[in-house]
Formats: sequence, structure tokens, C-alpha cells
Amino acid sequence: MSVTLNSILDCALAGEDIAPEQAVLLLKQKDEGAIALIRQTADTLRQQQAGEVVTYIINRNINYTNICEQHCSFCAFRRDEGEEGAYWLEWEQILEKSQDAVSRGATEICMQGGLNPKAKIKDASLAYYMQLVRTIKDTFPQLHIHAFSPQEVEFIAREDNLSYAQVISGLQEAGVNSMPGTAAEVLDDEVRRILCPEKTDSATWLEIIATAHRLGMPTTSTMLSGHIETPEQQVTHLEKIRTLQQQSLSRGKAAFTEFILLPFVGQEAPKPLRRRVGRDQPILADSLILTAVARIFLGRWIPNHQPSWVKLGLSGATQALKWGCNDIGGTLMEEHITTMAGAIGGTCMEVPDLQAAIHSIGRPYQQRDTLYQPLTQPQFPSSQVAVEAVS
Repeated sequence: MSVTLNSILDCALAGEDIAPEQAVLLLKQKDEGAIALIRQTADTLRQQQAGEVVTYIINRNINYTNICEQHCSFCAFRRDEGEEGAYWLEWEQILEKSQDAVSRGATEICMQGGLNPKAKIKDASLAYYMQLVRTIKDTFPQLHIHAFSPQEVEFIAREDNLSYAQVISGLQEAGVNSMPGTAAEVLDDEVRRILCPEKTDSATWLEIIATAHRLGMPTTSTMLSGHIETPEQQVTHLEKIRTLQQQSLSRGKAAFTEFILLPFVGQEAPKPLRRRVGRDQPILADSLILTAVARIFLGRWIPNHQPSWVKLGLSGATQALKWGCNDIGGTLMEEHITTMAGAIGGTCMEVPDLQAAIHSIGRPYQQRDTLYQPLTQPQFPSSQVAVEAVS
């Protein structure tokens, strides 16, 4: 094993931040022994930073519309108005889905959708989005509303000629509790010009997230990986996330609650990108090494890491728990965006299935809320309980 590799991992285990070029070196390892050591380091850091308990959340996705003005090269979800398969949920449908979620024990509703220029009330986009939230919050005030990506915030601001702070404050007033850090894709503008040329650039995404944090709204962070980006560009993304987290934590108001790796699914993606990428499903080995390096690079700054069972399948997501992840995600109840891209993981996960997956690797499980506060006592595998009882 090279001295350089060992020294990088030793620094990480000592709680130091590794440099971007060191993270790239880790990502480029091909030797099985080196990869095993990277996995072991990520797993040790996971144990140090987040503990042994694997968490999950009972939540529901509501994708309120797939009508969208943009044409991202990877998206199989979007439709034009009037096109077959286009939809825009009515208030009654939103309430029905929310009622179903509550009846199944959900603590969170996650809402994201297409950028529909007709989503207005009295010619105001913000008014529509606020009403969307209030439709749920007025009836189910106990639900945590995790809603609207930075791209949606930028869209509302542009449509209504508002600042990002005005939009976020309005959404907070309506009842939004946290923001999904999606639409990040890869925070490298060379990649974004090909992948999503109509979306915000990297600086704007970071500005909107930073604004949310300053206003006291926590967010998640994500990366869409495994398409056209290089290891260097993956690390550029992680570096921007880490730097912003350090700045947000220094202010002490709100910050990233988690990091989620979202491997690219291209089975139903538009043909030009499918041809360029050359495969339909994620390569699990690539996702796992990136999962480990993300844990090592982000270090103590973001202690919660989550895989995507929708994209990797439950089996792949369970493996990721050995590569640095401490959370297995949520039940979702319905998932359209990735499923329409051809993902094989499914659209809904039952709590017993998540618990069984965690139990299968000998780790305890625990239900959490959106902000990673525990909602139940941790449940230990029977063999572990027996060992503890003897000791």
C-alpha cells in the first residue's frame, strides 16, 4: 500500500480535512486492497461521526406537476403542457395524498415539481407555491414540509421579480421547514452546460442555499453522479459543498443536514445523453467508492450520509451502509422522477423492508425526523442484544 494513500487516510481518521487533489487520488484507485482500505476508513469515520445506529424516515413525495419549461438532458420526467402524460395536481389531490401519508405514519412531505409558468395565483408564482404549502400545513400542521429546490426558488424569483431572500421568507411564512438540495447535479459549469444548460449556474445554486441557511432554513445536499463528469469535477462539487457548510456552521443558524449521492439512471433519458453515457443503470462499484470518498472528504462537517435505494435498489443501498452511510432514506410512498428515468429500485418502501435491510448487516435501526432527531428507541439485532446482555 502506498505511503501517500495511507497518509491521506490517516489524516482523515485524525479528523483533518483532506485536500481536493487527495480526494481525486482516492477516487482513481483501482487496486482492490486500496479500495478495501478506503471503504474501511469511510466506515470507521461513519462510526465516529454518526454512530452505529442506521436511521430512516417515514415520508411521502408529492411531485405536484411534471410540466416544465426546461429541457435537462437527463430528465425523463418533464412534459410540455398538453403532451401525453403531463399533469398538474389539484388542491384536493394534494390533500388526499397528504391524508394518506399521515394515515401511514409520515412525519414529512417532500414536494418538488417541474417549472410550470402557469403555476400562479393572481399572476404571482410565489402565491401559488405558498398556497401549495398551506393546503397541507393548515390541515396537517404536524407535518414537516421539505420542499422546493434552489431551482424552484430561482424560478419563482424570476417570474415575480423578487430576491431569493424574499422568496424563501415567503415560503417559510407559508410553512416550509427545510429545502431539498436538489438541482445541484454537479456543481461544475462545464458539466452543467451539457447536462442542464437552462438551469442555474453553480454560483447561483450556492447563493440560494447560502441564503436559505442565513434565514434559518436547513437544507440537504446532493450530487448527481456517474454520467459525463470526471473525478476532478466530482471533487470540485464536494469541495464547494464542504466550503459552504463550513461558512453556514460558522453563522450558527442553519446548514446542510445530510449528503445524498444520486447515481445517474439513463434508461429512459433523452437519447443524446444515453448514447454519450453508454449505459442505462448505475455502476454500483463506482457509486460505492464515491460514497466512501464523500464521507472521507466531507468529514465532520456533514455527519449524515444517505444512499438512494430508488437508484441503487435496496440491496445496493444496504451495501452503501458499509461504505460510509448512516441513513437509508425514507419510505417515499410514491416516486416519479427517477422511476420515469427507468430506475429499478421501486417507488415505495415499507418500513419493515427498511428495517430488515438494516438488520441484515447487524446494525441497529431507528426512526428519525427530517432534521435527524430520533423518534423511536434504537432497535438492536437480537444477537447484538444477547451479547450486550451477557456483557
